[in-house]
Amino acid sequence: VYFGVDNHYVKKKMQRVLFPFLFKQWKRLETESTNPNLAVEYALPYSDENAPDLYIPSMALITYVLLCALCYGTAGQFNPEVLPDVTTKCFVTQLIEVMIMKGCIYSMQTSMDFLDLFSYTGYKYLGLSVNMLVGLAIGYLSSSESSNGHKAYYITFLWTASAISYFVLKTMANNIPRVTAKTGPKREFMVLGFAASQFATCWFVSQTKFLN
Repeated sequence: VYFGVDNHYVKKKMQRVLFPFLFKQWKRLETESTNPNLAVEYALPYSDENAPDLYIPSMALITYVLLCALCYGTAGQFNPEVLPDVTTKCFVTQLIEVMIMKGCIYSMQTSMDFLDLFSYTGYKYLGLSVNMLVGLAIGYLSSSESSNGHKAYYITFLWTASAISYFVLKTMANNIPRVTAKTGPKREFMVLGFAASQFATCWFVSQTKFLN
């Protein structure tokens, strides 16, 4: 289900993650349910660009890890432990983030699939890959004494982190039911908190120590 993508979906989803301010429609496409136990059934990713997937997050994570390894290698600091270290830091950070989100959603007495949350929070790796690619390119084109690569990374970071935060804001606002428990946390505050967490986690898993 989460890997039911095609080229058109991947292209549109990447545009939606990196340039979410250009899009107005965020509601998922509903289909006729074939399961009597499900009140609502949603279209698969290849039929709905608002559907969550795990293809782009997983490929983006792999790309980000390899770019981090390249960053370490160009600085003469590469060792085989870089790959599992960066992967583990990203995965554990995301897992904790999703568990906190899941707990907050539960406290509102509503629900959202664990893998949906894992998908939505995994799109950050696309932005992180873009940041690292820009930082490496600018660093390579600049003199070795400058820190232009580091500056370019964080200038790009401001855009991509803001984009993923806005993406999560709009996505959560259209997927968390509007009717929640009266005694639980306010839905609006939770949605804003989920969006803000993307900025924080993007910064936390950034690997810029050896970026010139």
